[in-house]
Amino acid sequence: AYQWGYAPVRMEETMREYVKVPNPKPPTSYRAPLNQIGWARTLPTAADADMPTANNDTFYLSAVVDLKEPMVLITPDTKDRYYVVDVFDMYQNLISYIGRRTTGTKPGKFAIVPPGWKGAIPKGVTKVITTTTPKVWLWGRLAVKEGENIDELHKLQDQFKLVTLTEFNGGASKVSYSLPPFPQINAKDSLAFYKKLAFVMAQNPIAEFDKGLVGQFEKIGLTPGKFDPSKLNKDQLRGLYDATLEAPLTIIASVKSAAAVVNGWQWVTKLDSFGYDYALRSMVAGPYLGGQGEKEALYPIRYTDSENNELDGKNVYKMTFTKEPPVNAFWSLTMYGANNKLFVKNDLNRYKISKDIKGFVKKEDGTFEITISHVKPANTDNWLPAPEGNFYMILRFYQPTDEVLSGKYKIPQVIKQ
Repeated sequence: AYQWGYAPVRMEETMREYVKVPNPKPPTSYRAPLNQIGWARTLPTAADADMPTANNDTFYLSAVVDLKEPMVLITPDTKDRYYVVDVFDMYQNLISYIGRRTTGTKPGKFAIVPPGWKGAIPKGVTKVITTTTPKVWLWGRLAVKEGENIDELHKLQDQFKLVTLTEFNGGASKVSYSLPPFPQINAKDSLAFYKKLAFVMAQNPIAEFDKGLVGQFEKIGLTPGKFDPSKLNKDQLRGLYDATLEAPLTIIASVKSAAAVVNGWQWVTKLDSFGYDYALRSMVAGPYLGGQGEKEALYPIRYTDSENNELDGKNVYKMTFTKEPPVNAFWSLTMYGANNKLFVKNDLNRYKISKDIKGFVKKEDGTFEITISHVKPANTDNWLPAPEGNFYMILRFYQPTDEVLSGKYKIPQVIKQ
């Protein structure tokens, strides 16, 4: 129950946070009221803590959508600029992609339709996306290059629109939108998770292939909309409490069985097709909420050096690339502190290495070397600043090529000097 239910509980809680817009709203915040698009207007820095393991490559888009009627996402011509808008259901399942790889970068109109809806879709709609839950989360990215005119990019962002089907047809929407409040549960309640899960199960239809599993939850007093611990004996209650302690460990461990390890780099596929791997779905819904499938983006992660010792800023490391990572969009190598999953403060305000940053240098033969350390080297070209202590790195491939997806491309080792 915990492995299956953590992802939808996390989604329900997070979506309620994402519709709370701070005042004043920081320019890195992508929060927006319900059924509205929120955009980050600047890239995050080490001072921003709104999202762990954020990228430093794109402006994020977020919209929590309540589908009392279909909604239409209107996208502009980005002139081949990379963008993607993922459509997630409330189980953290990625049900559709909109963007450069799948639908192109010409203007588009995408109808997002709730489950069971009967009605006519007007002409001019590029694609119809039928959802599996009555709420969805739109989570997008728009590529940003260092030094470009941000004002022009803001104008492009403003051309993304989200309207009801009624508004799209020229009418005025009369439906009022609000999310039912999440139940107030005592934080000290040792079985609070199951009460939250009961609420979530009542909010979202249970997939047909999950009904056999979910039906078994009745044995622990858990049904859609109700968790009744009064029917359980003390041993059952103790078992449920123990599960809240043990299940997160099994979820974390699921990465080991799901990850491919190539040259010391771990990456996980199936982020848009979890199937019955509920533990992996829950793992992604935790620190990597909004992660995409491998054809859209691949996120190899590195915690150790070539000798399998934890990466530590007190050391100096080198990575030697024989060529740029093979992608159909772009790539970046980004640094995070292990203790907080955030960017690392440094004199250069540099949080990644990519070919568009100032200070990226390749040799005439196309090879290049990256230096990774806390202490600033004499030559800061291709230097990726690390914290004083432990850290990890993610090498992002946006639209990776078949060479990457097949495993033929080997990411360079991280070698302690």
